[in-house]
Amino acid sequence: MLTRHVERLAKEIDNLMELDQRYFWVRLTVLVAVSLGLFLAYQTRQSSVLITAGLVGLAIFSGVVYLNRKVRGSILRFGLSQVYFKNQLARMGLDWEKIPTAPVYSIDEQHPFASDLNLTGEYSLHQLLNTAISRGGSLRLQKWLLKTEPNPVEVMTRQAAVKELRSLSGFRSRLVLSSSLVSAGDDEAWDGEQLIYWLQSRAESKILLPALIILSGLAAANVLLFILFSMGLLPAIWIVTLAIYAAIYLFTYRSMDEVFSQAHHLTTTLEKFRAVLVFLERYRYRPGSQLAQLCQPFWGAERRPSSYLRRIAGIASAASVSANPVVWFLINVLVPWDVFFAYQLQRYKAIMQEVLPTWLEAWYELEALNSLANFSYLNPGYRFPQIFSEKRDKCFYAKAAGHPLIPDDQKICNDFSLEELGEVVLITGSNMSGKSTFLRTIGINLSLAYAGAPVNAEKFDTRLFRLFSVIQVTDSLADGISYFYAEVRRLKALIDALEKDSDIPLFFLIDEIFRGTNNRERQIGSRAYVSMLVGGHGTGLISTHDLELVSIADQVPNVANYHFQEQIAKGKMLFDYRLRPGPSKTTNAVQI
Repeated sequence: MLTRHVERLAKEIDNLMELDQRYFWVRLTVLVAVSLGLFLAYQTRQSSVLITAGLVGLAIFSGVVYLNRKVRGSILRFGLSQVYFKNQLARMGLDWEKIPTAPVYSIDEQHPFASDLNLTGEYSLHQLLNTAISRGGSLRLQKWLLKTEPNPVEVMTRQAAVKELRSLSGFRSRLVLSSSLVSAGDDEAWDGEQLIYWLQSRAESKILLPALIILSGLAAANVLLFILFSMGLLPAIWIVTLAIYAAIYLFTYRSMDEVFSQAHHLTTTLEKFRAVLVFLERYRYRPGSQLAQLCQPFWGAERRPSSYLRRIAGIASAASVSANPVVWFLINVLVPWDVFFAYQLQRYKAIMQEVLPTWLEAWYELEALNSLANFSYLNPGYRFPQIFSEKRDKCFYAKAAGHPLIPDDQKICNDFSLEELGEVVLITGSNMSGKSTFLRTIGINLSLAYAGAPVNAEKFDTRLFRLFSVIQVTDSLADGISYFYAEVRRLKALIDALEKDSDIPLFFLIDEIFRGTNNRERQIGSRAYVSMLVGGHGTGLISTHDLELVSIADQVPNVANYHFQEQIAKGKMLFDYRLRPGPSKTTNAVQI
């Protein structure tokens, strides 16, 4: 269906492009015809015909320009729609080259799991999920994916909102398309925080209001005194009041530095935001829905956003008077035109400082939720997790869990469960058998679950956990840190997290424990480390090549063994990536 949408939009755009080209020739023809008509009328000295021809020609030309602009607006909207549906197809097929990149935000190098689970950056979960146009919406989504201590109320509230938005396909697509108009033609995500900073950085002038009152009084006095002078009732006192008016005006003008350029900047920036504001303001929300509650700042405020935009646009229009010095001088001699609109701009800038953060906060939240809802819509086989806090028979259970960043035709799903806190699972298997991918599968689905999104599983029940991973450890030549020392520091941080005084237990994922040292010391260190983890305030998985380590399950309670295996057939290694109970009995390094 999405492919048909893209093909239909391509045909519509082609037709509109042809129509736009025809309008170009119509405009040119009308312009030439009017010019010729005016020339002939001028030559024949027929002034009435000259005026009529000019007015008719101007009306026709204006009408053609208006229609042409509507066609170009349609081309822009259809083009954005085509891009949207192409992106949808790319997300469904994991065509990473065609999925828009998500803005990259700085992440603490000591984050418990960000660097290990492909959550951010290129070819990441964030890139796959993110449909946000604004920088703030994308950042909000990233924060949800990387939250280190999930809040149960927040998780369930987001999950309910995502379920509600998933069924509103029209709203979701309109939100993305309206938001796309905000950054149309820009290479980077729209950053509303820059506008807030701009508003706050412009100092308020305290003399505008007193000056406006005094100048308004003087302007009225100038007119009255001039009339009385013209009637011969008073001498030319108006010259004195006009001089006072001019002196005060010039003194005040120094406080209006770049006032109308500020108005123009504010208007053009907010004008990009208009499509989103108007859409959210006019949408018919279901009473009592979470969506209606979230968008209340747009539709439920005493003054709606569109009214503010109209007022600010009016101030910018008033600024256009300065483009004509003669008109500008005459108007400002009669009335304090610039002072009045400078004061109005100052008032609306102060209002914007109050209301704009509220609008942006709601928009960012909505864009992040919309990204998760779109992910749910494109993956109807994914299920929303059941998240519980009370004691259950199992503290974690996943049926047919798969990795959302692996294409469906290559993905193998597995069942897995953990009975209670304090349990440690050792996963053994040959190289390339799927151990690391399985660890990442569990981790990335937990991240999705706590963000409020559906997960890649037929069933997914879990309590709240703090997540910690030791999978992709790197050394640092610049800091003089070896791989082994970097790994030890990371494992020490995991122990610290496990022993942290928190109501939320830890879920840890460790890939190839102590791989940076020799075989004998690795075995001694691994046994000691696993013993420290068992019975703690958490649970988790450890993958290892060390087949000697599996014997710890016979000596220490709450340690279980699972494995992946391979087969050798006709000189080829075959992997089924199926998780099985018990320890592995095979290796393949020599064959490789």
